[in-house]
Amino acid sequence: MNNRYRYALCFLMVGISLGMACNPGGEQYVQNEVGKLKIADNGRYLMMEDGKPFFWLGDTGWKLFLRLDRQEAAQYLEDRHQKGFNVIQVMVSFYNVSATNVYGDSIFVNGDVSRPRVTEGNEYGEGDQYDYWDHMDYIIDLAAEKGIYMAIVPVWGTSVRAGWVTVDQARRYAAFLANRYKNKENIIWLNGGDLAGSDSTAVWNAIGETLRSNDPNHLITFHPIGQTQSATWFHNASWLDFNMFQSGHLSYDQHAGGYGEDNWRYVSDVYDKEPVKPVLDGEAAYEGIPHGLNDTAQPRWEAKDMRRNAYWSVFAGACGFTYGNNAVWQMYKPTDESVEYAPTQYWDEAMNADGAKQMAHIKKLMLSRPYFERIPDSSMVADQGVMYDYIAATRGNDYAFLYTFNGRDIAVNMGVIPGEEVKASWYNPRDGVTTNIGVFPNSGTVHFDPPGEKQVGNDWVLILDKI
Repeated sequence: MNNRYRYALCFLMVGISLGMACNPGGEQYVQNEVGKLKIADNGRYLMMEDGKPFFWLGDTGWKLFLRLDRQEAAQYLEDRHQKGFNVIQVMVSFYNVSATNVYGDSIFVNGDVSRPRVTEGNEYGEGDQYDYWDHMDYIIDLAAEKGIYMAIVPVWGTSVRAGWVTVDQARRYAAFLANRYKNKENIIWLNGGDLAGSDSTAVWNAIGETLRSNDPNHLITFHPIGQTQSATWFHNASWLDFNMFQSGHLSYDQHAGGYGEDNWRYVSDVYDKEPVKPVLDGEAAYEGIPHGLNDTAQPRWEAKDMRRNAYWSVFAGACGFTYGNNAVWQMYKPTDESVEYAPTQYWDEAMNADGAKQMAHIKKLMLSRPYFERIPDSSMVADQGVMYDYIAATRGNDYAFLYTFNGRDIAVNMGVIPGEEVKASWYNPRDGVTTNIGVFPNSGTVHFDPPGEKQVGNDWVLILDKI
């Protein structure tokens, strides 16, 4: 029987019987506990201390500590918990080291990062002794109760570039942070903050080295400026446990020297570096933000783009993905007099954007098969394509996933998993539903035509399983 005809017949049978749709098995995508995180034995992925896989599903809640009160923070964390997020990327201070939080509490004494403004007593209280750090502690502990890790940026890059942080101040401040939070299980350190590692390198190394020496139990990475990655400057640094890149907010026609929307290329660049370290996209284009950020007349990134960034990078070998939303990262409220990048919703509405709801589906898929054996494998794709035609492929010993962003024909070089035949299914990244499509010969090149017409955003994952 012709392979194309055999596929069409199988899909027609499935279309008649809607009862064949099912969800993948495996672990639940909602995490309810925290514990020590480690680098997996193969150096590629993250895992819990007990050996369970940890798929990083992050959200950029950058201004959480600064903008939300305790009730709002609880609302935000519960929403992200229910949607399957297990990491929140957040900063202690943003553009200005003299900033205050929603209660009017200063972070530092006179903007000196080596002098955190800490008042004794009244932990989590409301009185005069309640300070910025009490509020931060409260949110961190609340996140732990919901199985969420806090990936904390000590000081944003703009403050360092402005000359407000010396190497000595950086060491003293990092020692304070490490000693205050080394016994909290749900901490990850994000050194840097939207700045090239070549800018103020001595400060970043001082922070990284001090965190490592005072707090050996928490993972450390570096959050770089857009269209760059930590490995460029710090891959061999003793304090860097895993790499992070920021694929950024530029479209194909806007990028200058980077990869534009091809965020999978950043993973490929470091995948074979020695020593082997995990890598992930810590800031891709945000849902609802204009292409290129500043020109509000530009189109805005949508849910389909969030899915593309997630599946492209993870299938290339990343250990997870961080989602972002234009209103949520800055916790935009009706009372705000100034705002960045013209969000069209307030933070509490934007939490339910389509892209945020759909991120759990990639986590569920990746945890539905043996996790640590997974590798990228472009050799499976007979016609990989470029730009939106690109087909991403990853596999384990007995399974394979192939992702199309626009629903084009997927030509698969069979035989990479065992057996004379394989079982094939479609996984829908929009709703997390798997539909069986039949059994296929595991040799030669087999063509799979996804449901629907070819168009951007008609994305599907082809699943092949050993029988």
